[in-house]
Amino acid sequence: MADKQVSTTELHAELSRDLSLFHVTMMGLGMMIGAGVFLGIGNSLHVAGPGGALLTFALNGVIALFTAMSYAELSSAIPRAGGAYNFARIGFGRGPSFIAGWMEWFASSVAGSVYSLTFAIYTLRYFEGLGLLSWIPLPMEALVKIVAVVAAGFFIYINYRGASETGKIGAFFTMGQTLFLVLIGVVGIFVALKEPVRFQNFTPFVPLGWMRILVTMGFTYVAFEGFEVIAQAGDETIEPKKNLPKAMLFSVYIATVIYVSVAFATIVAVRPGSPGITGAVWEWIGGFRERGFGEAVSRLIPMGNILLTLAVIFASTSALNATIYSATRASYALGRDHMLPPFFAKISHRRRTPVSALVFTGLIVIIIALFLPTIHVASSASIMFLFLFFMVNLCVIKIRYNMGDELTYGYVMPFFPLLPIFAILMQGVLAVWLVNMSIIAWIIAPSWIGLGAIVYLLYSRKHGMASEHDIFVLEEEGAPEGDEFRIMVGVSNPDSALGLVRTTYQLCGIKEARVELLHMVPVPDQVPLADAPHYMMEGKEAMMEVILYLAPLFPVSTTIRYCRSVARGIVSALREKRSDMLIMGYPEKRKSSWSASKLSYGFRLGSTIDPVIERAPCDIVIFKDAPHTTYRRILVPVAGGPNSVFALEIASILLDREEGEIVLFTVDTGGRRMDLDQFIEEHAGGLGVGRDHIRRKIALSDDAVYAIQKESKDYDLLVIGITNRPFMHRVLHASIPEIIAQSTDKPLVMVKASSGVGSIIKRFV
Repeated sequence: MADKQVSTTELHAELSRDLSLFHVTMMGLGMMIGAGVFLGIGNSLHVAGPGGALLTFALNGVIALFTAMSYAELSSAIPRAGGAYNFARIGFGRGPSFIAGWMEWFASSVAGSVYSLTFAIYTLRYFEGLGLLSWIPLPMEALVKIVAVVAAGFFIYINYRGASETGKIGAFFTMGQTLFLVLIGVVGIFVALKEPVRFQNFTPFVPLGWMRILVTMGFTYVAFEGFEVIAQAGDETIEPKKNLPKAMLFSVYIATVIYVSVAFATIVAVRPGSPGITGAVWEWIGGFRERGFGEAVSRLIPMGNILLTLAVIFASTSALNATIYSATRASYALGRDHMLPPFFAKISHRRRTPVSALVFTGLIVIIIALFLPTIHVASSASIMFLFLFFMVNLCVIKIRYNMGDELTYGYVMPFFPLLPIFAILMQGVLAVWLVNMSIIAWIIAPSWIGLGAIVYLLYSRKHGMASEHDIFVLEEEGAPEGDEFRIMVGVSNPDSALGLVRTTYQLCGIKEARVELLHMVPVPDQVPLADAPHYMMEGKEAMMEVILYLAPLFPVSTTIRYCRSVARGIVSALREKRSDMLIMGYPEKRKSSWSASKLSYGFRLGSTIDPVIERAPCDIVIFKDAPHTTYRRILVPVAGGPNSVFALEIASILLDREEGEIVLFTVDTGGRRMDLDQFIEEHAGGLGVGRDHIRRKIALSDDAVYAIQKESKDYDLLVIGITNRPFMHRVLHASIPEIIAQSTDKPLVMVKASSGVGSIIKRFV
């Protein structure tokens, strides 16, 4: 008895929620405004001219904003540490998600080493200019490495102190760098307005051609990657569903305005005709390449060199702080889900920070800063960030499409899916262009990804924990697969299962089909997925009854699965089994929902049937109160299109071939009348039913629903096609088939034919 009274409750350490909207915004902004803007302006002027430099940062800001919207939408629905790793896990499964987290960990760690070196280089050069380093008996290269390691160690310690300390220190340094850059931008605008002659520096606007802008966008896009770090703060942000999207969008807006204003100030910083300048001002600035920004600002503001050095120091340290935080949370998420050994998820009970993940991240940052050529590795980080952004934009499309009715969103992007599609195309172009910057980067990046694949195959695949949104197979049995026509039958409960299968007997026989019985175990949101087996007995009972009936007649396979969404589980099974047709029963009690916080604003036929109709990659047949295998009089309302043809085919299969008749019925509402004779001529052949069994009838009425309901009273079965209109249109405007399905008391079959290319896309999206 004593053993039974022992509590099985486990205590799990969690990250503390200490980060406000201001903190996470500054964290993202701090990672964005790093060394990229200082090095990128001069190079952009050299390659694309003055107008090209301005447009480079403006257009990159637009592309970054589109990806930030994808991050914002997903983070508002899935506010957990892990960022792209979590999104890919839900969108594409374990393997791709591990690679996403693996790349994110490496990319952020490498970026941290780059920022630590940037800090060391600019700080030591400033002190060297003041003559304060002459007493140190070490070469400058060694000093840079030492200072970089010290800087990295300091910010590793800051991250160890906790998210609150990280956010406060990061916010301090970010505010410092932001104020310096805002000052430069404001002074530039003021000087240009005071001396309009400086606008001559923009003539010609794009002297080297518009295509050069694509080149400059490629090597400066990494300056906009910082919003990604905000997604890593999901477990530590106050009110994450509201604050994470705001922080991402705010950080991109602010960074873009600052970049454009600073680029403008750089161009107008030098007065035309100033001593020592020959030719166009933009050419003179661009000639200094990565040092062009500093040379220009030193002429714009008194003590410009000091301000520039301070700005770079603040920028590099805030970015270093943010990248260490981001990389740590990426590896912590992998450990939390046992994709890496669980000690990566160990949290300091005193500081409430992922100490083990921080230690390994710190080792990567320090080792790279000490031993590796950071330019090429930094390019690898840039490529990986582009890969991550590419994947996240794919994830937002797939997750919205497959799970929009399951998740609660705090932010929903506009113009979906055009914005993520455009971002995907542009990021692909920029990633390919990076080949011109570093071939070594295209060796390092695939090598790291390949190493991650090995780790996944040897460890993560076996040890990874189940996700709340995974689909799991409880039991699966079946006859050997062949090339038969594949029909999947959704089995819900024992009371309706046998009647449904008896009704489909004729259908399976005519098609010479292989039958796959599917039962999805519905697990309530408040119940752990681990308890799903306790909910499977009812479905298993229904399965056994159906197998006893069908097994002597057809090859029969069975599968019992569970997930949070029955509709998503059914669609997933259809894709996996490559089913040609789905047969379902109409829900006994129609459930509708309305939630302003979800994308599922309402269901016409049911919370399971509606999403399945929208997403299924095969033919669909839905039976409502149709207990017989054949029927004498079948009414088929038609209006043209593939669903009308499919309705006629199903009706011919269910027809009593000796005494039955099919009536094709159309309603003339005063518009264009459907030619039933031509329809019969084109589609009745090959159905196995003589034309003497098919009649046509036309009714004149302003109300098609009333006309069909009135006509159906004299028939044994009603077969009607489902509308092909998009789901959201059906939500706002009930279609004729849906109204009839909800109101009729006649046996009913609803059908929808797969749509060729659309069906192929649905199988893989």
